[in-house]
Amino acid sequence: MTLVQNFEIFAPKLIDRKEYFSPGHRACQGCGEVLALRIILKALGDDVVISNATGCMEIISSAYPQTAWEVPYIHVAFENAAAVGSGVEAALKALRRKGRIPDRDVKSVAIAGDGGTADIGLQALSGAMERGHDLMFVCLDNEAYMNTGIQRSSETPFMAATTTSPAGKEIKGQRTGKKNVPEIMVAHGVPYVATACPSYPIDLVNKVKKAKAVKGPSYLHVFSMCPTGWRCSSEITIKLGKLVVETGVFPLYEVENGKYRLTIEMPRKRRPVEDYLKHQGRFRHLSADDIKMVQKKVDYEIKKLMDKVSGLKGWDEE
Repeated sequence: MTLVQNFEIFAPKLIDRKEYFSPGHRACQGCGEVLALRIILKALGDDVVISNATGCMEIISSAYPQTAWEVPYIHVAFENAAAVGSGVEAALKALRRKGRIPDRDVKSVAIAGDGGTADIGLQALSGAMERGHDLMFVCLDNEAYMNTGIQRSSETPFMAATTTSPAGKEIKGQRTGKKNVPEIMVAHGVPYVATACPSYPIDLVNKVKKAKAVKGPSYLHVFSMCPTGWRCSSEITIKLGKLVVETGVFPLYEVENGKYRLTIEMPRKRRPVEDYLKHQGRFRHLSADDIKMVQKKVDYEIKKLMDKVSGLKGWDEE
């Protein structure tokens, strides 16, 4: 029984039982992106038009002449999901004005991976958010270009090994940390920005519903576990999603009109980052000193975030 099926048993009124992403696609076992996408589409419902950039979810779901998408769907280029989503939003607005389609709320939703969001797609994303389109943008972040060979992206974590950031004696994997796209979206004045993870399905559903309800741009950054690229067991996908939050490596929060709020509470004594790193082959080369360095970086980022959360400035001081 899947996570979403369990969720439906305990909270049948909170999520649609209908499947908007059909089975039979070509995703790897334990794919966190598919799980996230399935939950996201359940929260969105019927009245959406999806613009999906080239990436894992396009490759596994839309090989001609078949499709796993049960909603209106457009496969677009790697770099322009936000631009096409903006055009869809403008077209829907014009068609409603001319009486060509029913006057009901159909949301334009653009979906891309971390490469199609933070790297090659950042210009289009920035433009769409700055122009204020009624567009929801979802980044499915599995922290590398997974479907083309596991190359590093600007969302690849510090010291993670990929095919283009290999771990060696002198350079231990990725030399930079993750680009903070949610903060970039906050700087654009986007009314609703949030981070999410499918290991916390209710939190993810709530954020999708909030993002969809916004009249204007909204941005959702979804941590998406990838057993293939991370070199870990497929059966621990959900566990890794829990650990990344419990260690503070990927905190779950939302920013509504500039106001920060944690949606999953951050304990003062978080689990050590080693609890998360040790399950993944991409971090297997790290020494004890390397792990301490990662821990220091995570602690620093958490401190910055917590200082922005209303009422929690100085949260780590006695």
